[in-house]
Amino acid sequence: MSDLPFTLDQLRILRAIAAEGSFKRAADSLYVSQPAVSLQIQNLERQLDVPLFDRGGRRAQLTEAGHLLLNYGEKILSLCGETCRALEDLQNLQGGTLIVGASQTTGTYFLPRMIGLFRQRYPDVAVQLHVHSTRRTSWSVANGQIDLAIIGGEVPVELQDSLMMVPYAEDELALILPPQHSLAQPARIQREDLYKLQFIALDSQSTIRKVIDQVLTRCGIETRRLRIEMELNSIEAIKNAVQAGLGAAFVSVSAIEKELDMGLLHRAPVDEVVIKRTLSVIYNPNRYRSKAAEAFSREILPEFASHADYLETITSPPRTGRGSIPPAEPCPPPHAAAVPALPKPKA
Repeated sequence: MSDLPFTLDQLRILRAIAAEGSFKRAADSLYVSQPAVSLQIQNLERQLDVPLFDRGGRRAQLTEAGHLLLNYGEKILSLCGETCRALEDLQNLQGGTLIVGASQTTGTYFLPRMIGLFRQRYPDVAVQLHVHSTRRTSWSVANGQIDLAIIGGEVPVELQDSLMMVPYAEDELALILPPQHSLAQPARIQREDLYKLQFIALDSQSTIRKVIDQVLTRCGIETRRLRIEMELNSIEAIKNAVQAGLGAAFVSVSAIEKELDMGLLHRAPVDEVVIKRTLSVIYNPNRYRSKAAEAFSREILPEFASHADYLETITSPPRTGRGSIPPAEPCPPPHAAAVPALPKPKA
């Protein structure tokens, strides 16, 4: 075959239709007309001599051939992106792009400060922050769509051998109450008091919810006895519900700094119970790492690191296959220290 039967633009259009579920929404996302999108797909199907979409339903559904082309198309577009970023690096951080990923809580409350510091030092580098679930973020790192990510959850099993995972920081989770709550007055509340509270929690399948249950159980608290009155799907919604006096909740300390300073929430220490989870940095050692990503790892990550396992990282290279949720800290946890920047992948 002398000429390729598809163009990069056609692959981008195919990817957009698959993501958006319709030709019209794909056209809107690409800022082109719907007839132009339809014409490109018709030409692509004619060049390949196979149908790529089942057009019977209301949603654009890929055929088997469409799925196959999309799978390879994602890889092709990813490599094209890597190529462009490698060429941008020739300007020695006078341009280029840094793409950082994060899970929900980390991306909302932790990463913006890190990116702000990076932008102060490298104002000419464009920075993108992609905040998604841990699973989706892990796949984006594996596919080269994200340079590195900070997550607090579980890397998919199928990616554990291909991603580097370095313990990075401790994220403490606190019990919060409305300031006017009767239990907001004692210096510490007792474990038995937890069973008297009405709790507002994240969905039972969320990573943070699982970590909280794991640590509470280790500390001798029967999680089945906790009264979950309401489940919400965001930390901001939970904070607002607690402020409104609807109940208590466990949230990341990084998410409530402003509210604590303003007196909108009360942090209630629980006697002999400390809840922490481990945040980890993940990256793909087999993908090209831009100078922007290297600078972020070398200069910014150490500024915010606080994990006690950093000595192991210094004395031995990071290991793959550490995708499960790191063991929760015992009650109380050991002292935490700083961790160095990520080591460069082997050539």
